[in-house]
Amino acid sequence: MGELIAVLSGKGGTGKTSVCAGIAEALAQYGEKVLCIDCDVGLRNLDIALGMSQVGALSFLDVCSGGYSLEMAAKHPLYPGISFLTAPVSVGAENVDADDFYAFLESARSRFSYILLDAPAGIDAGFRLAARFADRIVLVTGADPASIRDASRAADVLELMGKTNVRMVINRVNPKLVEAMGITVDDVMDQSGLPLLGLVPEDENVVLSAAFRKPLLKGSKKGAAAACRRIAKRIQGNLVPVKLK
Repeated sequence: MGELIAVLSGKGGTGKTSVCAGIAEALAQYGEKVLCIDCDVGLRNLDIALGMSQVGALSFLDVCSGGYSLEMAAKHPLYPGISFLTAPVSVGAENVDADDFYAFLESARSRFSYILLDAPAGIDAGFRLAARFADRIVLVTGADPASIRDASRAADVLELMGKTNVRMVINRVNPKLVEAMGITVDDVMDQSGLPLLGLVPEDENVVLSAAFRKPLLKGSKKGAAAACRRIAKRIQGNLVPVKLK
């Protein structure tokens, strides 16, 4: 059975969606079958991060409602192992039937090694919908004080939901800036109360890849791309050192 992973953030601007896409691409490179689901109704951008903005895609609600089969999910043009469902346009997360969503996710488990849910930022209905049935939570934060505070708040909400398998990714890390601010990785972990899954450096290739509608891992082997590969290996259960380079 496949593993369901919710990729969350306590606030916008952490680069959560780029991290989600990078992890999916890395898992596909390692031979895994991955289903990516954009749960961010109204602000859906996972297709851009995956390099699939020009690929027509069903919404996850189309499949949940029984109108379409899971086999009709969009296939990535460069990564055969990645399938994609976008977010519905006009139905909010609070209006998604939880039982139908659960049944859909259980069906996906039998077809994919990993199902990644890219949730909307914040701790509202979309956050809770993605987290509710997840086996593992990846909480993406920045190293700045506002991001750390919001990550801590998100961690508290997840704890109240009974979620214990929560790991943190610190994204957009600028070593010089972090040093100037006097912040260490241990500081971020202490303030958020979460163990670390990975560090992702600030990398202009993330923006360039989105601008040229290309997957990050197809155009780069260093920086954020290398970090996403390390995170994917840890998700697979491999022991990989946490580092920036």
